[in-house]
Amino acid sequence: MDSPLDIIYIDNHLLVVNKSAGMLVQGDITGDLSLLEAARDYLKKEFNKPGNVYLGLVHRLDRPVSGVIVLARTSKAAGRLSQQIREKLVKKTYWALVEGNPPQRQKLVNDIERTGATSRIVKTGTGKSAVLEYQRLGTVQDSSLLEIDLSTGRHHQIRLQLSNIGFPIIGDFRYGSKRKFPNRSIGLHARTISLKHPVKDEVMVFETAPPHYWPSLA
Repeated sequence: MDSPLDIIYIDNHLLVVNKSAGMLVQGDITGDLSLLEAARDYLKKEFNKPGNVYLGLVHRLDRPVSGVIVLARTSKAAGRLSQQIREKLVKKTYWALVEGNPPQRQKLVNDIERTGATSRIVKTGTGKSAVLEYQRLGTVQDSSLLEIDLSTGRHHQIRLQLSNIGFPIIGDFRYGSKRKFPNRSIGLHARTISLKHPVKDEVMVFETAPPHYWPSLA
């Protein structure tokens, strides 16, 4: 069947999707189709399920960000995945295309405070701790591809922390970018996620390639 979803993996407990940039994860006042709505519709039709279809949202991606996202098909799976996230057992890797040529490797530690739709870096001890590490994978002219290991999951963390050191994500006008990126997206992609299956005793790693319009250095 036709579906706006790019499904990576599905079983009785998990639905793993490669979210396209520009798609909402959860519905908002715009009324635009969300990932949750599309996924529920897919499951309802694919498995001929009457009534409401359960689908648990355990983590999110910003609308202009692409990449892997894991949805729980049962409340048991949702609870166990949420527990893994709280215990920092879920590992996420992102790719970011940034303006400029940052150092080869760096660890960024800041305090972040959220105000409505944006976040800002505040004095140490006055906000929530945000920690990430990156390594530069390649550089073309005045753009660089970074691979980011995320230790915390603060609101707009990667976008804000990279902008704070002078290397905003391409297309991210909210945090200082001066360059456009296709499809109203930004150069941020959830590349991999590693987690323990909520029922089977098995560690699973899901990986997605960035969108086709990313430059060849990615």
